[in-house]
Amino acid sequence: MSSHRKPRSTSPLTRRAVRVGLFAAGVAGVATAVPAQAASGGPSKVAVASDHVFSRANQLDHTEAKDSFTIRQFGTAKAAAVRNQANAVSSGCSADDACRSVALSFQIVTFAGDETRLNAVNLSDAANKSCDGCQTLAGAYQFVVATPTPLTLDSAHRRQLADVHRRLDALTRSALPATELRTRADALAAEVNGVLKDAVAGAPKGDAQEDVTMRRHLDGWPSR
Repeated sequence: MSSHRKPRSTSPLTRRAVRVGLFAAGVAGVATAVPAQAASGGPSKVAVASDHVFSRANQLDHTEAKDSFTIRQFGTAKAAAVRNQANAVSSGCSADDACRSVALSFQIVTFAGDETRLNAVNLSDAANKSCDGCQTLAGAYQFVVATPTPLTLDSAHRRQLADVHRRLDALTRSALPATELRTRADALAAEVNGVLKDAVAGAPKGDAQEDVTMRRHLDGWPSR
């Protein structure tokens, strides 16, 4: 029996000043907006969000698959720290009696503000521990929306995102091989990115630059 773990890649960490906008409420993880004191002495707000999906499969529970799809709204903020993470572990199974562990996390966050300092982290890790022939996949997809004024999604865009969420749930529960899951999860992420870009295109214009940034991190066994 062997133990396999891919080396962790450096966590994507970006710090930048942006002008941004926001839209909806989250349904899992942690989302807060707390008052702080700006350097100038005036009031400001710090927004914090953390979403984490963890799945573990072993000899007692050969299959575990979990996903999340969260949408965060913070309003105007001077600073924001957002984190999205997916971890999947398969352990103690064999090629003749393989385990399957899947963790997928989609996080959408938007902000409004003149110059919001953003710290965004998006990462995933998949590990096979003494689990030859196991299927293990962890995928983290993070979407950060920046617009000059708060962005309000109309009913059409909300329906589109809800449809992606339903299909993500179905994909996570499916018996597709990990390599095919990766491809289909990427396709769903591309749809989300397209919906958000379309929403931003129809938002009120301002002096600040509009932006939709997608961060993707996938890890899995067997690897491609």
